[in-house]
Order: sequence, then C-alpha cells, then structure tokens
Amino acid sequence: MVRLAAASLAGTAIEFYDFFVYGTAAALVLGPLFFPTFSPVAGTLAAFGTFAVGFVARPLGSVLFGHVGDRYGRRPVMFASLVLTGAATVAVGCVPSYATLGVTAPVLLLVLRFLQGLGLGGEWGGAVLLTVEHAPVRRRALWASFPQVGPAVGFLLANGVMLGLSAGLSDAQFREWGWRVPFWGAGLLAAGGLLLRSSLTETPQFRELAESGRRASAPLVEVARGHWRLVLLTAGALAVGYAIFYAVSTWALAYGTERLGVSRTVMLVCIMAAVAVKGVMTPFAAMLGDRVGRRPMCLAGCAAAALWMFPMVALLHTGRPLLMFLGFTGALLAFITMFAVVAAYLPELYEPRVRCTGAAVGYNLAGVVGGALTPMVATASAGGSGPPWGVAAYLTAIALLSLGCFALLPETLPRPVADPALEPAAAR
Repeated sequence: MVRLAAASLAGTAIEFYDFFVYGTAAALVLGPLFFPTFSPVAGTLAAFGTFAVGFVARPLGSVLFGHVGDRYGRRPVMFASLVLTGAATVAVGCVPSYATLGVTAPVLLLVLRFLQGLGLGGEWGGAVLLTVEHAPVRRRALWASFPQVGPAVGFLLANGVMLGLSAGLSDAQFREWGWRVPFWGAGLLAAGGLLLRSSLTETPQFRELAESGRRASAPLVEVARGHWRLVLLTAGALAVGYAIFYAVSTWALAYGTERLGVSRTVMLVCIMAAVAVKGVMTPFAAMLGDRVGRRPMCLAGCAAAALWMFPMVALLHTGRPLLMFLGFTGALLAFITMFAVVAAYLPELYEPRVRCTGAAVGYNLAGVVGGALTPMVATASAGGSGPPWGVAAYLTAIALLSLGCFALLPETLPRPVADPALEPAAAR
C-alpha cells in the first residue's frame, strides 16, 4: 500500500503540476503575451478562457480513459494520461507569442490546454481506483487521500518554480522566456512518474471482473442509463471544492497583483503557504472520514465554506500578507474537509464494472461548474473600488448548491467496495 500510495501521489502531483503551472501563467503573463490587443482586464479574462478549456476537456478525458479503465484495467490509464498531459505541457512552453505568430498563437494555446485537460480527466480515476481497490476497508479513505495530496504537491512545485523565476529574473526576462521554463520541466517530471509507475500491478477487483467476463462492454452507456442521477449529484456536490481552490489559487493571484498592487512574490507565498497547510491536513481529515463517515465530512465542509467566503474576500481585500494567508487557509481547510474523503466516497458509490467511468465523469464534470467558470466569473464581478462582494456571493451560492447535493447522496462507510471475497487479504 505504501508503494501504491507513493506512485499515485507522485503521478497526480506531476499531472496537477502541469495543470496548475498553466493557471499561474494565465494569471501572470499569458494575457499580455497572447492577447495584447485586449485591455488588461479583457486580456486576463481571455487567458482565463483558455484556462477554462482544460476543465471542459476533463469530462471528455474521463469518458475516454474511463472506458479504458473499465474495459482494459486501471493501470493502463495511469500511463497514457501521464504521457498525454506531460507532452501537451512541454509543448505549451514552446508556443511563440502573438507578436511572432499572430492569432495562431492563442489558437495553439487553446488546443494544447484542451489536451492537458483530456489527460488530467483520466489521471484522477486511474490513480484513485488503483489505490482504493487495493486498500483495506477500514483505512480506505486514508489510503485514497494520498492521490488527493498530489494536487497540493503539484501546486507547490509549480508555483515554487514560478516564484523562484519571478524573484530571480527581471520582469522583461520573466515575460520573454522565464515563464516557459516550468512548462519545459514537465517533460522530466513525466519521465520520472512513468518510471515510478512501471512496477504497479492491476487491482484485484478488475482482475476478477476480467476473469469472470463481467466487464462492461459500454461503460458510458451503462452509467448514462443507470447512474445519471448519481453523476449529476456528485458533479454538483464537488463543484464547491473546485470553486474554492481556483478562486484562491488563480483568481486571487490575479486580483492581488493587478487590483491591489501586491507584489507577485508576496501573493504566491501567501497562497503557497495556505496550500501547504491543506496538503498536510489531508490525511488527518481522511482518517476522521474513516471513523465518522464520508457524508458528514462533506456536509461539514460545505457548511464551513458557505460561512467563510465573505470573510475570505474581506481578508483578501486588505492586501496584508498575514490576513490574506488566514483567509486562504480557512477556505482550503473547508475544501479539504470534503475532498480528503471524496477519493474513497465516489468509487464506493459506483459498482466495480463502471466505477472508473462513473466516478471520473462525476468528479470532472464538477470541474466545469466550479473550476472553469470561477476565475472568469470572479474577474468579471470584481469591479469597483471596494471588496469584491460579488465574488463572495458567487462562491457562497456554489457552496449551498453543493451542500444540497451532498444531502441527497447516501453514506457509504459501512458498504465494502465489492464482495468480501474479492477484497485484498489485508482488508478482511
């Protein structure tokens, strides 16, 4: 389990590094480089538009890789998704700016961002299921939380590289070539991830399905016919997590640097410190979820998020590093109260034959609602000189929507992932 958890964590960290480094670049430099004819606000919105395309692609990736995972195994998904995301990320770092290619430059950016999202849409399902379906029943949320730590590691790695380049280079150097370096580094990370995953074995549940001939022939069709309500509920339930994370990690970065005049370095440090706290607390929240259940943790996280969005925006608007850090940390702790147990919760809601497709589609559809739209909606509604209360109202509304969806989902803690006979020996 330690080896599996480490490989899953490393893989999600690498793929989310690829995804997050684009979000940071969109907030800092992509607007003027690829949309120079726009006003500063319009350029940022356009850059966030290309950022959003990655989220639109993620459900498509979950359908494509979910089919592979349910038909051919969880293991192949972990390799193919990592190769696709890594290659697309390296290519982003090679795209010339608008000044060189004209309108072709943002079009290429859009296509590569789509491919990034396609790969990441498959990564989560493969990594989580490989861990969940090997894990002991009573510690399933704990072991499944390690892939959920991966996004925090990837974010810290992406922004740490950006921070080092931002601090060590002049503005002109950073805009000319410095921002490309983190994208080029994705190739080395992807190669390391593939090496780490090369020794992983297929899960017992999938092996049994394959041997008994009970694999789904058309997983997406089965999910659409028999689990469509569950997919919509899980997408709505998880939307708040995406909204919170990308409001903190992407929109707040742009708002702080452009509207408040806070230095890029200070904003990155505040956000990274809050994400580090989130990463450290993830396994502890998961252990609590193994004791009290998945649903109570998710309901508590949604309620906390709804109560904290207005204070978070007020603390951000002060522009003071410590207060901004406290605002971000409170929001991310509410987020991780939910998402620490989600990696165990979603697979438990679906039967094994369509689990890779169902869980991944629900998880990634939530990204369209909560992740793709949040930076754009927040940027557009943050006008005026006072605190951006419209952003707080938007985030609170999503938290209440997710609270209602979680309230309609069942608890899964007592129910095993599959028949007891199919569980690993350590689970019995």
